Amino acid sequence: MPEKYFEIRWHGRAGQGAKSASQFLTEAAVEAGKYSTAFPEYGAERSGAPMKAFNRIADVPIRIRSGIENPDVVVVFDDTMLGLPDITAGLGEDKIMLVNTVMSPEEVREKTGFKGKIYTIPATDIALEEIKRGIPNTVMIGALVKLTNVVPMEVVKEKVRKTFEKKFSEEVVQANLRAVDRGYQEVKGDA
Repeated sequence: MPEKYFEIRWHGRAGQGAKSASQFLTEAAVEAGKYSTAFPEYGAERSGAPMKAFNRIADVPIRIRSGIENPDVVVVFDDTMLGLPDITAGLGEDKIMLVNTVMSPEEVREKTGFKGKIYTIPATDIALEEIKRGIPNTVMIGALVKLTNVVPMEVVKEKVRKTFEKKFSEEVVQANLRAVDRGYQEVKGDA
């Protein structure tokens, strides 16, 4: 019987941070003692072009290297992409869609037709408030951890600290920690 991996597909536009969030989550998973892979998929490589990133996380070595066809979670960084058919492709009704939007889960359901669990968070707005930049990745990671517990929150926060303190001031580190916390606390769902 094949091993079951926890699989995440991220949809965003180049430059929004979906690829970085995917890579960050894999590094946090490894630090939590799990096996994990992250990889992006680009179309036209230009800022603003639609792109995807993927994660596989497991308690056993990951032997598969193909794209993710049936994710456990789809994370959407840009709500203007909600009408695209590949957003919900392969996403079962027992799975989760997490969307960075000011829309309600019901409004997202109307736009996508997805019948599964829909969760929303105004991640870009929170990022602007906390880190003064419209890069929603730390907020989205906080929300994803709340919904899935795929990586323990304390590991994510320690990873934020270690990653950001190498390049940024303590003020920026604290802002990103607050962004993760707010993502965890403020994600809303209809399930």
